[in-house]
Amino acid sequence: MSQNREAHRPSPRRELRHRTLTHRFVPVIPDRLEPGVLYLALEYGTATHSCCCGCGEEVVTPLTPTDWRITYDGETVSLSPSVGNWNAACQSHYIIERGQVVPCGGWSDERIATERRRDRAAKARHYGAFAQGQVDAFDGPPTPPQQPVGPSAPPAPRGRWRAIVRWLSTR
Repeated sequence: MSQNREAHRPSPRRELRHRTLTHRFVPVIPDRLEPGVLYLALEYGTATHSCCCGCGEEVVTPLTPTDWRITYDGETVSLSPSVGNWNAACQSHYIIERGQVVPCGGWSDERIATERRRDRAAKARHYGAFAQGQVDAFDGPPTPPQQPVGPSAPPAPRGRWRAIVRWLSTR
């Protein structure tokens, strides 16, 4: 494919299978995601759902000052900014507003790259990487403190934090 065509490649047009999401506040994200459900594990700062196009891809959206945020109105949940599954084959793009899934248009490779640079710069400013001279090497938020060991220790995130860090490093 020519460089010009690649730079302006629109996302594949895939109809969204799920137009609404119910929300569930959970202590940890379950191993198996139910389609049409937005799981919110606030203790771990994570919202996760199965891609709304129906491809089955797990979509992890970290809730941090530089990533996504939720709004809960007592009945429904909104997630912002939009969800762009640029690393998935479906490349679906949508907004979750008051439990409704609103499709958005595809982005060019150039626009995706620009947004990823903006994301890295925002993280660097927020987490202090500029002061440490680590802007280009920045790979996500600081490692969370270790959980206490013993019978009273809360359950470990079961690999979700690693998945979030891995996902952030691809942005």
